[in-house]
Amino acid sequence: MEKTKILVVDDDTDFVFFTKTVLEQNGYEVISAVNGSHGRAVLAREKPGLVILDVIMSSVLDGLNMSRFMREDPAFGDIPIIMVTSIANTDYSTLFPTDENIGIDAFLTKPIKPADLMGKVEELLSAKGGEK
Repeated sequence: MEKTKILVVDDDTDFVFFTKTVLEQNGYEVISAVNGSHGRAVLAREKPGLVILDVIMSSVLDGLNMSRFMREDPAFGDIPIIMVTSIANTDYSTLFPTDENIGIDAFLTKPIKPADLMGKVEELLSAKGGEK
């Protein structure tokens, strides 16, 4: 059986390493991208089963722009998105839209506990009918 591919889009190499380690230990294949534009290219090429997406990368709301792109494109609209960020702890927290549907399936605040990450990944993939 083929492993579910998960795309991690984040410019924080430590977070990508941590996330990749946790997911691979739990039987997932992990690919990564450093920002939203790179993420869109990898998304089109790899067709992951789930995306883990940071908010702040090459621009303050880079991750939000990518999530909107995914929801507007029928090829990617059904891929679950977990948004991860530490934006609440920054000067940019007021820029994060709280009054609109931003097209994500789950939101986790950094730092993330491995059990919380895996719980959310497995919940979303089982809701979608995916396997490891």
